[in-house]
Amino acid sequence: MTNRRRALPVACLLVAVGLAPARIAAAQNCNATTPAGTCTASTTTTMTAGTVLELSLSAGATVLTPPGTANYDAGFVADNGPTATVRSNRAWTLRIAAGAATWTATNTTAGVTARANKPAADLQWSTSPAGPFAGVTVAGATLATGNATGGATTTLSFRTLYDWALDTPGAYSLVVRLTLSAP
Repeated sequence: MTNRRRALPVACLLVAVGLAPARIAAAQNCNATTPAGTCTASTTTTMTAGTVLELSLSAGATVLTPPGTANYDAGFVADNGPTATVRSNRAWTLRIAAGAATWTATNTTAGVTARANKPAADLQWSTSPAGPFAGVTVAGATLATGNATGGATTTLSFRTLYDWALDTPGAYSLVVRLTLSAP
């Protein structure tokens, strides 16, 4: 009798364990009667789409035209800047800013000191070759805004300001930062 009492609970446990997978499988299957039956099973899927922002520039550097006599007289030289292409799955803002308050100046002519305090704002920018132009500043400015897009382009136009009395011979460079963000 002792063996029979032990065997009964073990047999019940085996039956319960054996039926559990069958019930789960039945919930995921359906049967249709033939020949014209229909069977539909459903599942739920989920996903998360995060913010996607992409900024690409047509060039990593812009070589500005060296000024000549006519440019010093006019006070500036006009140049084409890079084209910025934005791809985004939401609203976006593209900003432009100078990496420093002044240009980096390197002496190139013996006995002549390059202008060490040439302000960043002497590089002016616009989204149109005809202007209006604004000086590049460390604080920055909004260059363009838009909504979700597979490719919005903005072309920069530059004007570099020159002054006969201030802009001495030298090699000058200025880091210009374009920053894409989601507002």
